[in-house]
Order: sequence, then structure tokens, then C-alpha cells
Amino acid sequence: MTGPITAGVDGTDESLAALDWAAREAVRRGLALRVVHAWEFQPNAAPDVAGREAQEQWVRDSVAAAVRRVTERHPGLEVSTEVAEGPAVPTLVGAAAGAELLTLGSRGHGPLVGFLLGSVGQQVIAEAERPVVLVRAGDEASAEVSGREIVVGQQGEPEDSAEVLRFAFETAAARGATVRAVRAWTLPPVFAYSPASLQLLDDAGGLEPYEKKALADALQPWRERFPDVPVVEHVEIGSAGQVLLSVAGRAQLMVVGRRARRTAVGARIGSVTHGVLHHASCPVAVVPHA
Repeated sequence: MTGPITAGVDGTDESLAALDWAAREAVRRGLALRVVHAWEFQPNAAPDVAGREAQEQWVRDSVAAAVRRVTERHPGLEVSTEVAEGPAVPTLVGAAAGAELLTLGSRGHGPLVGFLLGSVGQQVIAEAERPVVLVRAGDEASAEVSGREIVVGQQGEPEDSAEVLRFAFETAAARGATVRAVRAWTLPPVFAYSPASLQLLDDAGGLEPYEKKALADALQPWRERFPDVPVVEHVEIGSAGQVLLSVAGRAQLMVVGRRARRTAVGARIGSVTHGVLHHASCPVAVVPHA
């Protein structure tokens, strides 16, 4: 599908950085930009915005100011807006469904804010059918043109990471960037070995050659589809989160996948994705597996 690049804004510096990121990406891909703000009436607001109409007008004025800021920088960019009264999660998840991707703001090393207060952001990431990109305040366009890479995590079989790799290669092609594909591996416990797995390892020549071949096999169709995109294959022993964060300094964008799972206390997006979101200083794209 090809829809607009959609940005969720809430007036914070983080969400404005996400809007700027979304605008640049829309220009690169030749797509429209959609700006979405979800708001709920606050009965205890300051006197000058105490009424529902006053609050809605304040929200609309804030969105309009953010849009003017973007269109001044990108005069030819097609921009539309949606100001919706209601809970943030369903509004943003719905906006993501028709988008190429959704961008949101996130704070530095710690809890996510803006739309990501409490469990809101986690729910959006877990429920969105399209990629969600998290951008920190202070993100600069210069990081996208300084030779930094698109770093993408790959795990499992080729089909397990197809959508994640697709997103990484498409983004790299639009930016003229290199893809660094990272596959982390750890030594399995002895009891995890089976005759079949031992045979596979023996055929591959050992654990590390097996992991390198697995990464190469997963990348092959994307190398063929995007022959002009340079690729670095990075296989390293260690936990996936630690290995990805160890190369985050090279990245203009980090791309990870997620399989959301639900528990009694809500949606969970996995420890690797969670760790990268909290600690990577670059924007992070979370791509749902097919």
C-alpha cells in the first residue's frame, strides 16, 4: 500500500521533531503528509480555555501553527490535518491503518511522553498495522545526510523478517543510504540441541557460519530488489538488544520488528524493541511482522 506519511502531534517538542521527520520523509518519497491530533475535553483547564469550544480552538490553532512551520520549510508538500476529539490510542491506530507510516515523538532515555504517556504509546505500537517511527526532540536533518546507516535487526527465518527488511531497504533507497543488517546470536543451552539442529550446524560448519548464512539468505531477495543499496552484514554474538544498541551510533534510523502479545496488564512489544526504543538516540521504526 501507499498512503500518506502521518504524524501524531500534541504540541510537545518531541512531537514537533516527529512532524519535521515525517515531512522530510514525505518529500523524499513523494507522498502527502497528514497531521493528526487527538484531544479530550479537560474540565479543569485554565479559565481562558475552560469551555469545550475554547479548548478545541486552542488545539486547532496549535495544529495550524505546526503545519505552517512545516509548509514554510517544504513549500510544495501536500499537507492535510485531522483534529479528532476522543482517546489517543484508537485515533492514532486508525490513522496509521491508512498510512505508509506513523510518526510519534519520544523522550530521551526513559519513559516515552506525549502520545506515549503511560501505556498509550505502547498500545499504539502494539496495535498499529503499519510501521511506527519514534523521534526524539533535537533530531536533526543533518543526521540523514552524513553517511549514517539504516540499521535493521534480522532474526528467525527469512519470512519472519521480510516486512522489517522491506522497510529498511525502501528507506535506504529513498535516502541513498547503506543498510547495516544485524543478526545477533547466543549459545543455546545443551538441552536445546536436537539431532536435526546438530545436523544443520554441522552442514554449516558451526554456529557462527550458520548464523551468517541465515542472514545472507534473508537478505538475498532484498539485495536483488534493491541492487543499488549498499549492504553491510553484521553477525555478532550477544543479546539482540545489546548488539543493536552497540551500533546505534552509526544509525540515522534503527528498524526493528515486533510481534505484539497481550497479557493481563496490557500489550507487550517484546524486550528487544522495548530496550531499543528507550535507549537508541536515533529515530526508531517499529515494523509489525506480517
